[in-house]
Amino acid sequence: MRSGLTTTARVYLAIVFVILYAPIFYLIFYSFNSGGSMATFEGFTLEHYQAVFDDNRLLVILINTVIVALLSALIATIIGTLGAIGIVSLRNDKLRNTVLSLNNILIVSPDVVIGASFLILFTMIGVKLGFTSVVISHIAFSIPIVVLMVLPKILEMNTNLIDAALDLGANRRDVLTRVIIPYIKPGILAGFFMAITYSLDDFAVTFFVTGNGFSTLSVEIYSMARAGISLTVNAISGLVFIVTVGIVVMYYFITMRSKKTEGSTQ
Repeated sequence: MRSGLTTTARVYLAIVFVILYAPIFYLIFYSFNSGGSMATFEGFTLEHYQAVFDDNRLLVILINTVIVALLSALIATIIGTLGAIGIVSLRNDKLRNTVLSLNNILIVSPDVVIGASFLILFTMIGVKLGFTSVVISHIAFSIPIVVLMVLPKILEMNTNLIDAALDLGANRRDVLTRVIIPYIKPGILAGFFMAITYSLDDFAVTFFVTGNGFSTLSVEIYSMARAGISLTVNAISGLVFIVTVGIVVMYYFITMRSKKTEGSTQ
């Protein structure tokens, strides 16, 4: 009976992964097509990838996208980590649950609503749409994600560690930097890499807050796709997918290494 359920579960997972990844691999497959469309595969070529790297404007947009992702993820990780620690330190359960609910609302809110809200805000306070507005927006929608990644590690932490550190003469800063942060480091790394992937993937919010002379890959791919089907779009999408997979693999190895380090020190 158990083996039958296991087989059913494996078949179900296989079907789910095929549905999720088949369109992506189909898109990447035709990025190597020497023909000009996705109707038929005429032959293997790298000319579409070459066209991407020969286009200086696309390279600038790629660099912009990476800078925005890294900068917004770093700032969001710092703010989100401190925010998660602050939420746990709240003694009033009702207030803590209220703050958590407000944090979760930002995650489930439609991107269109968030993007339109930021557009109105930046227009009201006179912030010029461009790099600054995009970074601020990405920081804002990444902070709740970081909080959710860090919060379980803080709740898992034994408070006796903090009490012991205070009894041994550590001040609040030492407790934060030498006890709390090292313990919750896996959650911090998870939040950082999740923030990067969300930033690279975001389109709706960025579409609202970007201005003339500044763009990210998601917005540029959308603009190129509206102009007509081009296999250069496939090539760009393939590169973005490979970068995302690389980030996930990097996070996996960093996590495994930190676990081995923790195991050897115990």
